[in-house]
Amino acid sequence: MKPRWKGKGSQAKANADPMSKIVSQLQSSLIQSETRGLLSSCSVLVEVDAELADLLNRSCFGRPRITAQEDKQWFQLDMEEAFYLCFSLKCLKVISENGYIKSNEELWDYLKSKKPVFPVSYKVYSHLRHKNWVVRSGLQYGVDFVAYCHHPALVHSEYAVLVLSEGDNDLNGRLRVWSDVHCTVRLCGSVAKTLLTVIVNSNNQGANSPSCLEHYTVEERTITRWNPERSREDQTGPKNGTKKV
Repeated sequence: MKPRWKGKGSQAKANADPMSKIVSQLQSSLIQSETRGLLSSCSVLVEVDAELADLLNRSCFGRPRITAQEDKQWFQLDMEEAFYLCFSLKCLKVISENGYIKSNEELWDYLKSKKPVFPVSYKVYSHLRHKNWVVRSGLQYGVDFVAYCHHPALVHSEYAVLVLSEGDNDLNGRLRVWSDVHCTVRLCGSVAKTLLTVIVNSNNQGANSPSCLEHYTVEERTITRWNPERSREDQTGPKNGTKKV
């Protein structure tokens, strides 16, 4: 499925301003400003000026929160977004409610306590972000994430992403019966998205610290409905090493 651009000129605009460049600008700006985020239950709140707010919007990190302040804005980061900025990009510090900076290990343990599957979901989130996909919550589609090739204002999401864990019955149970697969694929098709399952293998490394992530491996698979009216000679193979089911 090809990207579905929103309006004339959207593709040219995206090509002229690649997401990798925008994220790099955000990283530099956060480092220079020594920005800190406030840990609040299952999210992180970040107070930013107009320049940083623009970069966060353009790079699709967090969502703005309306306040009465005119010169400052607040952004709410999801757990995966916050840890990506802290651990992977090393451009954000997170402080706890009592005011001290949490180390990566402390933040990791906290996020795991709030979301037991966080190590696996974060591995998938960071895997896609490193490939310059924009990753957003897929809750409204019954999946974990949706992935865009650029900003959602310019293009529709291409993939509905399900996070699965090798050998984990609780996570994999969603697609263990044919009816689940059929319903999920039909739902994705009805909103013009391809179902992408990303299977994470921990390789027996556990999840005691974020350093375990470098030993985790992922396998991508797209699942689509077979169209009997389509000529087999028109079919093309999967790209970028992604397996097609």
